[in-house]
Amino acid sequence: MAESSAFKLTYATMFNPPEELHTRFEEALKDKKNHLGEEHAMFIDGKDVKTDEKFNDISPVDTDVVLGVFQKGGSETANQAIAAAKKAFPGWSHTPWEKRIELLRKAASLMDERIYEFGAVMAMEVGKNRTEALGDAAETADLIRYACDQVEAHKGFVYEMGHDPLVGYKADNISVLRPYGVWLVISPFNFPCALTGGPAGAALAAGNTIVMKPASDTPWTARLLAECFRDAGLPAGVFNYVTGGGSTLGQALIEHPDVAGVTFTGSYDVGMKLYRDFAAGQWVRPAILELGGKNPVIVTRHADLETATVGIIRSAFGLQGQKCSAGSRIYIEEQIYDALVARLVDATNKLTIGDPTDRKITLGPVINKKSYNDFQNFVDDLRHSGKILTGGKILTDGALAKGYFCAPTLVENLPYTHKLWKHEMFLPISTIGKVKNLDEAIQHANNVSYGLTAGIYGNDDEIATFFDRIEAGVNYANRPQGATTGAWPGFQPFGGWKGSGSSGKNAGGLYYVQLYMHEQIRTRIRKA
Repeated sequence: MAESSAFKLTYATMFNPPEELHTRFEEALKDKKNHLGEEHAMFIDGKDVKTDEKFNDISPVDTDVVLGVFQKGGSETANQAIAAAKKAFPGWSHTPWEKRIELLRKAASLMDERIYEFGAVMAMEVGKNRTEALGDAAETADLIRYACDQVEAHKGFVYEMGHDPLVGYKADNISVLRPYGVWLVISPFNFPCALTGGPAGAALAAGNTIVMKPASDTPWTARLLAECFRDAGLPAGVFNYVTGGGSTLGQALIEHPDVAGVTFTGSYDVGMKLYRDFAAGQWVRPAILELGGKNPVIVTRHADLETATVGIIRSAFGLQGQKCSAGSRIYIEEQIYDALVARLVDATNKLTIGDPTDRKITLGPVINKKSYNDFQNFVDDLRHSGKILTGGKILTDGALAKGYFCAPTLVENLPYTHKLWKHEMFLPISTIGKVKNLDEAIQHANNVSYGLTAGIYGNDDEIATFFDRIEAGVNYANRPQGATTGAWPGFQPFGGWKGSGSSGKNAGGLYYVQLYMHEQIRTRIRKA
């Protein structure tokens, strides 16, 4: 953060920021509103690039507002961007790692300086409240720095191995991790900064060149990120920013033979199709996939109900439930079921909903018309299959009629056989179930294709059992800051098991940047 105080904004500290944060956010918001509707170019080979076809970036807060006009790239754009990255790869990959991370740390520092600009744009473009939006930008800078720190700590990942015991000869063996080549980053709408900049930073620190394609709902945030890379002095072609549809530009990028690796964050179905399409190349290429979650929260009879209530609500409804880590399944032991459900309903009813740029607002809109319609369809199903405790409606009063606003929704009495216990809705909807004991809760928790995050509220013995048996990559116990959400680089590296992730290594952690490199062994024999 740019504050002069000791305050450090993270997802765990965002709930009580200093007054300066609000003042500076509002200044940036006013400035950005003066630039609504402007055209933004792509950035390829160090130059702004425009196409004949354009598309409008519409705010989900007010669909009458055109945030900006962006380029609708296609196969020609894909070819141009990949060619630029391929041309730049020899020079960047042979740039000393010390110089690479110097430039990337400068980019991260520029993000810190521009954090309110990022926050204002994300609030309007994604529908994040101001602290969530600023947290996304702050996390991005820390993800880039963490990748740089890992490269530095390992001195570029060059290690001396054992010496062969050869009579009359001296044998030297060196292990070197080297970059792959052109790396593709395809990012989602919900964290358009962190889930673009985090993978991009790791790929670049490792020595790859990149092509970044953001979601079509959030191209402006990614353009701000590209400007930080540009202004930090990264050479032409080392990073490239392109915009366009997933089925056109995105597919052309995936199918291009010169793409050496890909990082994709998005839905399970889209990610699995990408994985299969990417496998059709000439050889096996690395694909780092984060494919969502259906994240459980378990509350035992020994839980502190106040802590559990705060943590569950924050994880269930932060960013309108549009987080792959959202707490969308809540399993409560029967002894405390009624008491906790009453607390959850009361806390949900106190949430403020509206324009997320307003300081008083907790929840903004869902991202687009499709999500808005999905919410109504899911609620209709849930109303007939379970009992809606609160929410279950779209919000159309006054100014809300111009956006995609949905009431946060809690549902009980839904049979455990119902498909929506296992389907990722990606909306402000959470289902609540009663269980007899911890064993039953863990069985239900693990009985899904996903394994991203999970949370528990209970005693030490229950927590130990939970950590041992839960099938998820990121797990929290007794955490009021978020039952299943709020990971931060260097603190809670983020990644999933099973259908939630492909690599088994978590972003912002000890083993992530190595995913962007392959190992080369160098053996040299000399006569003794």
